[in-house]
Amino acid sequence: MATWFPAYVGIGSNLGEPAARVLEARERLAALPATRLVAMSRLYGSRPFGPVPQPDFVNAVAGLLTQLEPLRLLRELRAIEAEFGRPEQRERWGPRVIDLDLLVYGHERRNEPQLTLPHPGIVERNFVLYPLAEIAPDLDVPGLGRVAELASRVAPDGIWLLQDRTAHS
Repeated sequence: MATWFPAYVGIGSNLGEPAARVLEARERLAALPATRLVAMSRLYGSRPFGPVPQPDFVNAVAGLLTQLEPLRLLRELRAIEAEFGRPEQRERWGPRVIDLDLLVYGHERRNEPQLTLPHPGIVERNFVLYPLAEIAPDLDVPGLGRVAELASRVAPDGIWLLQDRTAHS
């Protein structure tokens, strides 16, 4: 019998209709093979990160249970991004039609060219930590600590709750 692993995916968009894109990405995640969508945060607005002028983002975090290995899950996330029209060559901190980041996968800690777990920017990004804390406050991020504690250390600057819509409403 295959083992199920918890995984958390950050979802972001700031092109087209970002809120609709995030919700559509949620549906694509729910349809992944050997994967179940078990939690979805509310949608948050956030100011862009980095030096490139661009529209505000819509962000959320999805909680999954998956039998896919981490690199296979990452490939599936990249395939979803490609379906949305996101180019393979990405402008660092640039605008995105969709951005899917594998934040945490079980208790995995790895630092490989194609995948770093937990995601390297997780501890400083309120647009990741706030929605993650909403669905998994007691999650222990390997090597970093509990999500609720990590979220309490980052200021709420440049982030706001967009709506109370969840995966079940």
